[in-house]
Amino acid sequence: MWQGENAWLHYVKNIIAADIHSAVFLASYLRYTGISRDYASSLEVMDLNKYKVISKPSKVRDALRDRKNLPFVFIVGKN
Repeated sequence: MWQGENAWLHYVKNIIAADIHSAVFLASYLRYTGISRDYASSLEVMDLNKYKVISKPSKVRDALRDRKNLPFVFIVGKN
């Protein structure tokens, strides 16, 4: 199907995509979430110290600010 071609291409800012349109979309989405600070809706915080998963965006922002340096607190992306 690919006949020896590399299916993934590496673009600027560590974006890896199959084609230029996907890379441009991903770059613009990352820029939008960085500017609008809307990244908390796409993240969860798993706190193994308290045995809880934080997924509400306002609480995720608080956890990122307060708990990010504690051991066994993990920031994961929702997929």
